[in-house]
Amino acid sequence: MKKRLISSYDEVSDTFVGKVDGQKGFCADFDISGGIFLGIDKNNFPNSIYVKNASEVLNIPKQILENSNVKIKINCDRICLHFNMSIEDLSICSVKCKNKFQIPYMNFEMDSNY
Repeated sequence: MKKRLISSYDEVSDTFVGKVDGQKGFCADFDISGGIFLGIDKNNFPNSIYVKNASEVLNIPKQILENSNVKIKINCDRICLHFNMSIEDLSICSVKCKNKFQIPYMNFEMDSNY
């Protein structure tokens, strides 16, 4: 499944936010890896991402975070959740964690250029 991503970065507060176009609100918000929060809807599908202190958490310069060409891939099975974020085809973050979030089996992509 592929959805259009709307992302923004606030340099002053060093906060990155991305959400699926057309989605409103979220049902739950999970810290999947030290400050990377994944929002899910009422059907347990990802619909947003939030990173406070983004340049520090993602260990990249603020100038890169200002780029709007963002792609987030989430692959999930009953055991693991794989989260990958890239900006301008540069891998920014790759996380593998236990799927304790009740997210169903999926191969999901949020792309700002979709």
